[in-house]
Amino acid sequence: MAKIRVAVIFGGVSSEHAVSLLSAASVIRNLSTDDFEIICIGITEKGRWLYYPGDVSLIENGEWERHPDAIPAFISPDRATHGIVKTLPDGTFTTQKIDVAFPVLHGRNGEDGTIQGLFALAGIPFVGCDLISSAVCMDKAVTNTMLDHYGIAQAPWTVITHATLDSFEEIAGRCERDFGYPMFVKPANAGSSVGITKAHNREELRNGVRLAMTHDPKVVIEKGIVGKELECAVMGNSELFASVVSEILPCNEFYDYEAKYIEGSVTELPANISDELSDELRATAVKVYSLLGCGGLARVDFLYEEATNTLMLNELNTLPGFTAISMYPQMMNKSGYSYPELLKKLIMLAIERSEG
Repeated sequence: MAKIRVAVIFGGVSSEHAVSLLSAASVIRNLSTDDFEIICIGITEKGRWLYYPGDVSLIENGEWERHPDAIPAFISPDRATHGIVKTLPDGTFTTQKIDVAFPVLHGRNGEDGTIQGLFALAGIPFVGCDLISSAVCMDKAVTNTMLDHYGIAQAPWTVITHATLDSFEEIAGRCERDFGYPMFVKPANAGSSVGITKAHNREELRNGVRLAMTHDPKVVIEKGIVGKELECAVMGNSELFASVVSEILPCNEFYDYEAKYIEGSVTELPANISDELSDELRATAVKVYSLLGCGGLARVDFLYEEATNTLMLNELNTLPGFTAISMYPQMMNKSGYSYPELLKKLIMLAIERSEG
């Protein structure tokens, strides 16, 4: 049986470029070479696409893009190509077909529907959610609006944009009246907690909005919820599987970028919660995953307010981290899928969806 040719795409024009490199190296190391032929395509922070045939360790430290054998290459939108176009050193072009794309890209241009649209144009199966569900889940304001429509419990929230920034004092006053401090301030379109702050007063709220707007012109303000931070990994197209639940115990005041990737927060896996709460959370994760049109995979994050016994959905991440310490593969491992088995299952789900 011929090996499946997988294009692992990493890097990207995103504030989460460095995390993508770590995730991609982990994915590449754990893909079974008995089943898959791996083609590596990196995207620099400036948006240059390169075919990379070198050692995986150079991906992690960012040296990959200076490798002498890295050459310009890109996914062709032409379905007849069904793969990549490489520019050879002599200036000629060659093509290479691929069977499936695995975008190990986080944040903008990677999990917001942008690259998913390219795969759809090219007719290439790809791991993860489609264009629409990726875009919906990436934009926290859109996600929250849809969750409100479906009656899914979440933290009270509002949105502020450049167009409404002149009304900041009025919006801040309304938030203080309706939410109270602390509040979380988040760029609507960013991941890995990039640009998120916790505001304890109006000055911090103002500064938080300014910071968030350096990442996105739309900013979500949420009531701060005191409680457990819980997560569930969901996988599947039509038949959905929800993992055991994990709990994040942040080393910082909240689960920010440093707590996720630098400081090293503590996790409880499985979470120290009742069976009833675990069942409710897993059922809600599957329901929301389906309602928002997700496919392939997503990590679904929750907040549990113990004082009111209320479970609230926090966000969905359609291309969660795949580093050695990332929770999605850890939760799936605890649920019976080893890392290589998980990757193979995700690739087969991508091919299954394209054939359906």
